[in-house]
Amino acid sequence: MAEKKQIAFFERYLTLWVGLCIAGGVLIGHLAGDSMAFLASMEIYKVNIPIAILIWLMIYPMMLQIDFSSVKNIGKAPKGVIWTVIINWMIKPFTMAFFAWIFFDKLYSAYIDPDMAGEYIAGAILLGVAPCTAMVFVWSYLTDGDPNYTLVQVSVNDLIILVAFVPLVGLLLGITDVIIPYETLVSSVVIFVVIPLVAGVITNKTMIRQKGEAWFKTEFLPKFKPVSMIALLLTLVLLFAFQGPNILNNPLIIVLIAIPLIIQTYFIFFLAWFGGRKIKLEHPICAPAAMIGASNFFELAVAVAIALFGLESPAALVTVVGVLVEVPVMLSLVALANKWKY
Repeated sequence: MAEKKQIAFFERYLTLWVGLCIAGGVLIGHLAGDSMAFLASMEIYKVNIPIAILIWLMIYPMMLQIDFSSVKNIGKAPKGVIWTVIINWMIKPFTMAFFAWIFFDKLYSAYIDPDMAGEYIAGAILLGVAPCTAMVFVWSYLTDGDPNYTLVQVSVNDLIILVAFVPLVGLLLGITDVIIPYETLVSSVVIFVVIPLVAGVITNKTMIRQKGEAWFKTEFLPKFKPVSMIALLLTLVLLFAFQGPNILNNPLIIVLIAIPLIIQTYFIFFLAWFGGRKIKLEHPICAPAAMIGASNFFELAVAVAIALFGLESPAALVTVVGVLVEVPVMLSLVALANKWKY
């Protein structure tokens, strides 16, 4: 009898830790009051320095495990990668924009100031245009996905982010009539994707060459895993400390934001899953493809939302609510994928 796969303790209860950080952040924001303005003012070119450091610490450990040499294996079984690209770059961003527009601009018009609706939509769009690069390895493992093929799918997505993220965000934000400071958008991608990606690839190649692949995977990478998670949680504490007054004045907003994000996640999963079955993808390839489509690179979305709209913006709030809902929703999809295994 095969051993039942389980998510690690910390990741399994990530929603609990996120919830505690949110509560702690809101409390700190309420107690600290105007003193939070000092941290908020620590900016260079509209990028908050403490948040930037924390987000970089989140993203760099993820980039360490990307091996672009695996991309050469696409030719052996291209169908799964092509399906991943179609879902993540030709469908998902547009369905996210659609659901966000329906809810924030139409259904929530009685609860949300129309002038602010565009920023809520923008935050959702930033989530939708950032396919997952880290937690998807966990979801792939839990659904018996092919780890090597998952690495190829993620690596291809990371390459596409470099060239497609800025124009796609620009296109979709333009549709919502949000003014886009392209300089800030491009600099955000350079700071939070290009630099950590290059640093991660150089570290990956250097460490493997010096110590070997086995040491890199079993000794080096595990040391960085807590860094990424701790940085994520500290980022949430700070973000919700800045957002505290807004949330206390309107606690319903968290629920309102979560609804379209959850609907989008299930919609994309079902589309990717049943579409993958239709084109005859094997389960170990179809499951990770559906998981990548359903989950988000929320670290990048948070960073860009802060850079474009500010720490206390509705857009930034949407991206951090995305963190809150992702883990329990994705675990439910893992259960579905295992129940429907073929």
